[in-house]
Amino acid sequence: MSDIIITVDLGIMNAYEIVRDPLKIESDRLEPIKSPVAVESSAKVTDKYGDAAGRFYQGGGTGTRAAGFGEQHTVELETKRRLIRLLAENINRLVSEKDCDRWFLAADRSINNQILESLAPAVKAKLKRNIAANLTKIDKSEVMSHFA
Repeated sequence: MSDIIITVDLGIMNAYEIVRDPLKIESDRLEPIKSPVAVESSAKVTDKYGDAAGRFYQGGGTGTRAAGFGEQHTVELETKRRLIRLLAENINRLVSEKDCDRWFLAADRSINNQILESLAPAVKAKLKRNIAANLTKIDKSEVMSHFA
């Protein structure tokens, strides 16, 4: 049984196991967990679904041509929902596999509530502390200080 810290942002998940020194000679440290995360990239929608060669004349001026935008308005929103659901599934699996007593979460403010809503009740019950901040890009030595 161990404690886990998970930091997430849209498309990124870092997981660390807290390694405690039983003799209290050294301070606690974080060991990265090789997590089974296969999260699709959150690249721009135009890069993923667009084709520069296939773009059509968009109109302008007083011509009689009809100009269609051809935009897929819900693609970005659906991609975001899918990424959040995938992150929550990966968190559920990781916490269950590690069989930890408690775990800590740091998720970007824009997706924090949606991730919490998507977690399994048993996993959510073990959540000790939740921080609405993006800690995915900071060094692992600094991550632990945010949960102290």
